[in-house]
Amino acid sequence: MKKTFLKILSTLLVTVSLSVGMPSFAAMNNGIWINDLKTLFTRNQAIILAINIRSFNAVDKNGNDIIEPDKGEIPGNFVNAIGRLDEIASQGINTIHLLPITPVGKVKAMGTAGSLYAISDFTKLNPQLDDPSNDLTVEQEAKKFINECHKRNIRVIVDLPSCGSYDLYLSNPNLFVTGADGKPVVPADWTDVRLFKVTNPDGSLNDELFIQYKKFVDLVQRIGADGIRADVATSKTFDFWQKLISYARGNDPQFLFLAEASESWSQPVAPNAPFTPYYKLLEAGFDGWYGSFFDFKDWKTQDKFEKQLSLIKTIKKEFDAKNQPKAVIGSFATHDEMSPIITGGMPFADMIIWLQATLPVNSYFVDGFQSGDSYQYQYANQKAAKTYTDDDYYYVHKGKFDIFNFSRKPGSVNKRLLADFGIANKFKIMASEIIDKGDLCFLKTNNAHIFAYMINYRFSSILVVINKDLVYNNSVSVPVKGLKETDIIVPLAFTTTPGIEKGKINVDLRPGEATVFMISRGGAANKKN
Repeated sequence: MKKTFLKILSTLLVTVSLSVGMPSFAAMNNGIWINDLKTLFTRNQAIILAINIRSFNAVDKNGNDIIEPDKGEIPGNFVNAIGRLDEIASQGINTIHLLPITPVGKVKAMGTAGSLYAISDFTKLNPQLDDPSNDLTVEQEAKKFINECHKRNIRVIVDLPSCGSYDLYLSNPNLFVTGADGKPVVPADWTDVRLFKVTNPDGSLNDELFIQYKKFVDLVQRIGADGIRADVATSKTFDFWQKLISYARGNDPQFLFLAEASESWSQPVAPNAPFTPYYKLLEAGFDGWYGSFFDFKDWKTQDKFEKQLSLIKTIKKEFDAKNQPKAVIGSFATHDEMSPIITGGMPFADMIIWLQATLPVNSYFVDGFQSGDSYQYQYANQKAAKTYTDDDYYYVHKGKFDIFNFSRKPGSVNKRLLADFGIANKFKIMASEIIDKGDLCFLKTNNAHIFAYMINYRFSSILVVINKDLVYNNSVSVPVKGLKETDIIVPLAFTTTPGIEKGKINVDLRPGEATVFMISRGGAANKKN
């Protein structure tokens, strides 16, 4: 079966490469990196892996999931992170999203290392990410890491936290909003951070805060990063972002800005916080947003899925008309979401892989997903033997990626998922022109649990059929308009051989299974002749 599958894949990739052009990539030019991330992203060609440098290549010798340096264990840092770059490049990753790399607060903290998002300084890098075994500064190490990414055609996005740590409030209270009681405001239920003051009472920008954000842009561009992901971007005003994005693009026109924002969000993080909807953020200059794919796990019928893709298509068309291309990420499983392994097991994780490989979105994964990590930590919420903050508990969100402690390297042992991950990512790049330029249409089936869609471009089509039911097998007959006996149909992802008839494909699907077909229309061969 494995040899047959590889033969099918080889045939498929040859077919695709003959029928569509390969995407262009940035490259080192005489040792100088030429950033192309904005273009790559707006063409839906970015395959992004979110990583936490603090854990990315950590060494946990005793297997208890927590890194204990006093026992000879080594936390992740910019230098040892380089050791995993060949691994992720071989899996098809072409972009890294670095979760925050700025210093973190230690007062009123969450977790023994502090939340990555509790920023305490906009102008420096987190000393926790330094390799103490060399004489380089942490900034020099970060430059080296990013340079090594670029050598492997991997772009780098750096996360920009939305709120400040209590430590930062104590050192610079002018950056923060205060309530009627004179105390700094706690946004949402994020007790370790305080809300920034974006505007003054007269509506003008708080220059002190804006200067700090400019200094952050200077820092990430100085170390060679290719873009910024703005955490809770809705919590800043249109003018704030427009001015900051213009500043960053003055140095690098290809510098990406990705907004953590969704059309399903309508409320500010605190009563006295700004709220800028995702559409206005795009108008301010952001290149992309998150969409609402994180709700996909709860969608029982195809109509909500179809509505989400229709919205994305409409927005893309509107901004394309203004020569301002926009795109979205496949936000199915971010670090804020429960591990897909817990949500729906291996089949659901595999489904997410193939959805992202075939939809007109930028693929987005969190480190550990690719091998089936459920993010279950042995130390979770237990009292700590040692802490580096004022929190003496290993605070974590159950089943979610740890951003609060010196945790183990993410990953598990699911080899099949890892293999599918690599194959699907490489297929996405090979078929990128079909996916980005093709016409996506949803297909009606005779089973409500089945979602089906097809992308048609020139003489090639991609057909995807998924069983959204994670408990029961389902059989379905999918009508494929214009399907002819002369068409070449190659199943890419499947467990049982499909039945192919004129005008339809019959599929038996296991719980949560995604089946993917590549269809080469007979017209392609006729045109060649």
